[in-house]
Amino acid sequence: MLTRLVQISRPVLWVNTIGTTVIGIWLMGDLWRLDALPLVLWATLPFNLLIYGVNDIFDQETDARNARKGGLEGARILSSETRTIVFGVILTNVPFLVYFLIALPAPALAWIAAYIVIFIFYSAPPLRFKARRYLDSLSNAAYAFPLVFVPLALGEPPVWAAAVGLMAWSVAKHTYDAVQDIDEDRAAGIHTTAVFLGARGATVWSGVWWALSTVGFALISWPVAVVNALIAGWLVVSLGRKPTPVTARRLYRYSILFPYVAGSVAGAQIVAAILLGVYS
Repeated sequence: MLTRLVQISRPVLWVNTIGTTVIGIWLMGDLWRLDALPLVLWATLPFNLLIYGVNDIFDQETDARNARKGGLEGARILSSETRTIVFGVILTNVPFLVYFLIALPAPALAWIAAYIVIFIFYSAPPLRFKARRYLDSLSNAAYAFPLVFVPLALGEPPVWAAAVGLMAWSVAKHTYDAVQDIDEDRAAGIHTTAVFLGARGATVWSGVWWALSTVGFALISWPVAVVNALIAGWLVVSLGRKPTPVTARRLYRYSILFPYVAGSVAGAQIVAAILLGVYS
């Protein structure tokens, strides 16, 4: 059962929650803080199971038609597994949430609550953001929320340029990755931004948001901004040359690597700055 729940939580995508949580610590000038451990642990299996478990429960119809589901890129669940997933989400998340309510200040709790609500209703009715054009993309800005609530939880101000830059980056990446699912989503009547704009329009939309993210990152780190612009530019141009779901599916493996590469550049700089005494 545990192995199955881990599979459903998409370990290959944990970087999106763990990475932002750790970088939230580093942006405060610390390599590590023990009081951040509960937040980091929550960003592993518990929160990813909440995101993707809820998603799989409400996307069984489209997942059944999607050839890339059933592996590292997403589980294909049976209706009989719904109860197990719900139980797993509750069991792994509730202890952390109780601790947060007791230990964390109100501003951090507000951002954490928004983080949870947005990801639940990304997939769940009645809001179901993923089936609403533009809202499906914009709601993914929530992936950047740890850059806000981690410092607030630990008594520090957020680095807003980094947080807003990552919000824009997340909006872009969601629509870019959704291009590969245009046919399946259209067949299921799911009106995503990618379905509405088409492959070419979605490519332009993603390019604009990635350009905005580059501006935000440039206010913090020119190397990160340059790496972000180079990778995003290559992805946009590559899809723009032949804007089809087939092309997007081929490029998806490189899109997955994007946060690992850009995040590593950012992390290496922050760690080096801390070790060299740039931070007091």
